[in-house]
Amino acid sequence: MIANTYWKETKYEFMKRMRVRVFLFATLGLPLMFYVMFGLLMNQSNGPMHMSTYLLATLGVFGVAGVSLFGFGVSLAIERGLGWLELKQASPMPPAAYFVAKVITYTLFSIVLLALMFALGFGFGHVQLSGPDAVHLFAVLIAGAIPFGALGLVLGYLAGATAAPGFINMIFLPMSFCSGLWTPLQFLPQVVRDIAPFLPTYHLSQLAIAVVSGNRNSSGLTHWGALAGFTLVFLGVAAVLHRRDASRQNGLL
Repeated sequence: MIANTYWKETKYEFMKRMRVRVFLFATLGLPLMFYVMFGLLMNQSNGPMHMSTYLLATLGVFGVAGVSLFGFGVSLAIERGLGWLELKQASPMPPAAYFVAKVITYTLFSIVLLALMFALGFGFGHVQLSGPDAVHLFAVLIAGAIPFGALGLVLGYLAGATAAPGFINMIFLPMSFCSGLWTPLQFLPQVVRDIAPFLPTYHLSQLAIAVVSGNRNSSGLTHWGALAGFTLVFLGVAAVLHRRDASRQNGLL
């Protein structure tokens, strides 16, 4: 019975997102369009590798981070604004089912996005990656999306229903630029390079770039540790905001 509840919640969450064309364009269409424009059509060399290979890593980060931020953040903000989250919490549905459904749904969207991007890169961009390295990169990007889902929860509790997309973009786009997801960090001003290590997108991009460049070193543990730290902080803030929302609702009863 409980497993069936989780399955149905996940099924309808996935179907709901599939019907929102703006969400599909923002989370799937934009990263793929950027990759085609800059990774395939302008496939120049960036040192020892082609841009199609480099951007598969960095725009892969941009893609999975966007799916998580908009998936968790916007949907949570809208459902809070409509009172839908309050209704679910008052129902006999297990409380965790709501969040588990979102984790599964947006992991699936990330997998679809990366599969399409990898197909474009290997099919048309002459991506220079071995099979094991491609699998490694895919796994790093999926695992590294976790802190962005946690950040999405924080933003979903902070933003209003109508303001959520713009609010998240105001954070996501500068964060992506300052992490070198569009332009390699060595070409950006020093002040941007000084900011980058304080951003989760930077740490995930460094892990992804290490895979495609073959430059594996001990700093990988530092980047994973930073991502784990961001996740714990964001989840802690989300829990506080969740309790604040629950207290307000109880005060209105």
